[in-house]
Formats: sequence, structure tokens, C-alpha cells
Amino acid sequence: MRTLYQEDFGDGGEMIIRLEEEKDYIDVENLTREAFWNLHVPGCDEHLLIHNMRKAPEFIKELDFVAIVDNEIVGNIVYVKSKVIDNGVEHEVITFGPVSVLPKYQNRGIGSKLINHTIPLVKEMGYKGIIIYGHPEYYKRFGFKVSKDYLITDKEGRYPAALLVFELYPDGMKGVHGVFDEGKVYEVDEKQLREFDKWFEYKEKAHTKTQDLFAEESGVYL
Repeated sequence: MRTLYQEDFGDGGEMIIRLEEEKDYIDVENLTREAFWNLHVPGCDEHLLIHNMRKAPEFIKELDFVAIVDNEIVGNIVYVKSKVIDNGVEHEVITFGPVSVLPKYQNRGIGSKLINHTIPLVKEMGYKGIIIYGHPEYYKRFGFKVSKDYLITDKEGRYPAALLVFELYPDGMKGVHGVFDEGKVYEVDEKQLREFDKWFEYKEKAHTKTQDLFAEESGVYL
């Protein structure tokens, strides 16, 4: 195990950030399920996304990091290769997500530390920019801007407010415009999800206010 980042984490605790290892897989899938359960929809599918991503050619294992507090994995971030397509010309970019933090550790800066730790590494790897779907107000603090500023649309040719772009260096995304394609790695088979969920502790699906907010934000276009 190689610790890449370490800091004090209050109450005498300590947080480290390191690359995910195979022995972490089940813990990371569990924490992802806990982080997203009933958040955006009743239940969630992000734990299956993580499970499948690791096997995908787009997955970048060098950017798959976990945060650990008191020997417990409490956070995770993953990246995959994606692209912007402009009249048949493909521009390679990179996407992160899901970013998962155990509920009892949320709002303590762990997600931000995972993002801030990995952005310089992405830049070192030579990528032009990061494109994600996320909460605009949250991600603006890192320097993300709406995709409309770069003339980058979704597959329907629209500019969702949640489609966000981060230039990794000045004018890094200059000349990159067109349709954002995050790839099939983010697609989920509902039958596979039902079968996969049987391996986890039963949790009740429910409607929450965060789902209403997510639905509202997802329907905003610029």
C-alpha cells in the first residue's frame, strides 16, 4: 500500500488517500451504495457502475483513489476516458464519477480532497479537460463552467445546466466543441442491477426530497 496523501482529520484521527486495491472492492461498492441510496432515485445504481467500470477499457486505474479514516474506507473517486465528437472528429477528454463518501463523513471535505488530489494528476497525464454531469453550484468552486461556454452539448444537442467543463490549462479546450459522449460505461442494465443488489444488505427504497431536487435540476437547460 502506498499512501499518496495524509493529513490530520480532527478528534485525533487521520485521513489518507491512496489508490484503490483489489481487496477494497467490496468495501468501496458498499460505501458507494450507502452514499447514493435514495439520493437521486429510489434505491441507486452507482455501486453497480463502480463494479462494472473496473472491467471497462475506458477505466483509468491510476486515478481510482480511496480516502481512509481510522482504517475505514470512507470515500472513493474514479475516472474514465470519454470524448467530444465534432462532425466525426473525436476529442479525448476525461470524466470522473461517481464520487462517493459515506454518509456519516459527508460535509467534511472528503469529496473535495479527492477531487483536488486527482485534478493535478489528470493534468500531468496530458488531458485537455474534464467533463462531468454534476451540481453546478458545487462544482463551480473547483473551476468548472457550464458546457455552453464551450459549445459542448449532450447527445440531444442541448446544453444541460448540469453538464460542466474544467479546462486543465489555459485554452486547453480551445477548438474542442461538439457532442459529449461519456460512453456506455455509464449505462446500467436493470436486470443486472436487481441481481447484483441481492449480494448486499436489504435496504428500503423510498422517495426523498433530494430526488425532487435532482429531477428539477436535471431538467434545466441553458
